[in-house]
Amino acid sequence: MNEKIIYMAGGCFWGTEKLFQAADGVLETTVGYANGHTANPTYKEVCTDTTGYRETVEVRYDADTVSLQTLLGIFFLCIDPTVTNRQGEDIGSQYQTGVYYTDEESRKIIEEYFAKEREKHERFCTELAPLQVFYPAEEYHQDYLIKNPEGYCHISLHEMQKVKEFLEAVKGERK
Repeated sequence: MNEKIIYMAGGCFWGTEKLFQAADGVLETTVGYANGHTANPTYKEVCTDTTGYRETVEVRYDADTVSLQTLLGIFFLCIDPTVTNRQGEDIGSQYQTGVYYTDEESRKIIEEYFAKEREKHERFCTELAPLQVFYPAEEYHQDYLIKNPEGYCHISLHEMQKVKEFLEAVKGERK
């Protein structure tokens, strides 16, 4: 197994986590707070717009089964990269989109992917940065939409379906 890790902030972390859980090769997801400037933030603190944290999903994956490019494909199918500090109806700095890496190999792959995404948009606001710090969110946030299937999600059913179709196409290409 070729275990890797990437951090993706796609707005509210509940739906973003659910997207990555659908991909073969994703070993584990943890929702939490990335790249802020206070120690051990709570959800309540992050929601004050004063900590600099982004609601982020730590994605541990087997790179022999799912590529970073595929994970980025999932990510960009369900975010609006043209807005700052919001996704859907969720507004605040904790909802800023971003991808945070921990190694140079990942950085290069992400930079190439971002360059292609930038070409599609007149305005591009998704952050790309090294991971500085990550704190797991409170337990009740972990696997939230599995525990609460009717829970709120800013990602539409149409977008979820697009991800399912994308993953089926990727699986077909590997065969």
